[in-house]
Amino acid sequence: MSPFTTIQIRKRSRRWVEDMTKYIHAAKFFMPHVTESGGYLQITSDGKFGEYFPETIRPDGDIIEYPDMWVTPGLVDTHIHGLLGHDVMDNDWAGIDAMSRNLVKAGVTSWLPTTLTGSFSQLKEVCATIAQHAGEESGAKIQGIYFEGPYFTTKHKGAQNPKYFKNPSLAEFSEWQSAANGLIKKIAIAPEREDSVAFTRQVVSKGTVVALGHSDATFEQAKACVNAGASMFTHTFNGMSPLSHRAPGMVGAAMYLQGVTDELICDGHHVRPEVATTLVRLVGPEHVALITDCMRAGMMPDGDYKLGELPVYVKDGMARLKEGNSLAGSVLQLKDALINLLAWGAATPEEAVKMATVTPATSCHIEQQCGSILPGRPADYLVLDAKLGLHATYLDGQLAYRAGTQDESK
Repeated sequence: MSPFTTIQIRKRSRRWVEDMTKYIHAAKFFMPHVTESGGYLQITSDGKFGEYFPETIRPDGDIIEYPDMWVTPGLVDTHIHGLLGHDVMDNDWAGIDAMSRNLVKAGVTSWLPTTLTGSFSQLKEVCATIAQHAGEESGAKIQGIYFEGPYFTTKHKGAQNPKYFKNPSLAEFSEWQSAANGLIKKIAIAPEREDSVAFTRQVVSKGTVVALGHSDATFEQAKACVNAGASMFTHTFNGMSPLSHRAPGMVGAAMYLQGVTDELICDGHHVRPEVATTLVRLVGPEHVALITDCMRAGMMPDGDYKLGELPVYVKDGMARLKEGNSLAGSVLQLKDALINLLAWGAATPEEAVKMATVTPATSCHIEQQCGSILPGRPADYLVLDAKLGLHATYLDGQLAYRAGTQDESK
């Protein structure tokens, strides 16, 4: 058992749960291998998923009625920097917990707090803070940490601060991972950096996922890292060398190479709907992980903000750097990415849900903790309508958020 799992069990065992088994009655249940029409899903007294019963078998017990609604796994956001004025890089546990508490309003029940490029010591301090408190969060569950940088290159820096860019170092990463108590699940690097292939091979052998991004790498450089074990592309199309007919680049590698997972921001600003749809059709929903890349202005009004050390303004649903006007993360909520995909005709409801649940969970090796409705797993689930609108979020079988009710404090 990993140290993090032990922390989860020890700290989350304090959650209050009801003493009796419950059953959810709904119009549809999005199970791992089939969508069941009607029926009853058992929620055990310790807040886990139990058995599913078809409509013809009404179980004895307390039945919660959602007869016109759909029940899906809770969403898993594996790339998110901030929310409601808070940022992971603030290194403030109260702020991170506020993010956790309010993410349930976006349908997110599990997440990876995501760092930005920063100094060695700053990143180490963030790791230590999260490791100290993981399991105490009051909402969406922290399933690990995502390091976005600092091993990037300048041409496609996006909203990352280039003054911290450098070549990959296994010694540095090992010290961060030690401070994080093993919580770093994923790290993004630029394949053209010196020693990137050796770094990838070593880090992957220790169980951490390597993603490729913020890079001007050639197709061949990206392929070399994938052959060494890299398995993801960071916010595909954004912050990477583009596809052309004679130079496939990073985008070409993300679309062509087998067995990789492509992150995708579906806010309609980062990637045009037609392009997002093309990627989903080409690689399939089992290889597209919906992410938000949300920064601190998420769930906040338009105005001036900061992403790390860089000034940002938010207007018309977009966050942009004040200097250069590049997109600077997003203000997307993951629940809205599902609705967008459906409206674009890019995916069926089942495919959209898969891309926001089991695919991102599997891509980061956290699928045993989240992303699927399976017996014995934590009963983290959503109640959606037929247009994928969020009506309720449940954590460990307990109501955490209901749309239209008074929101929690920030």
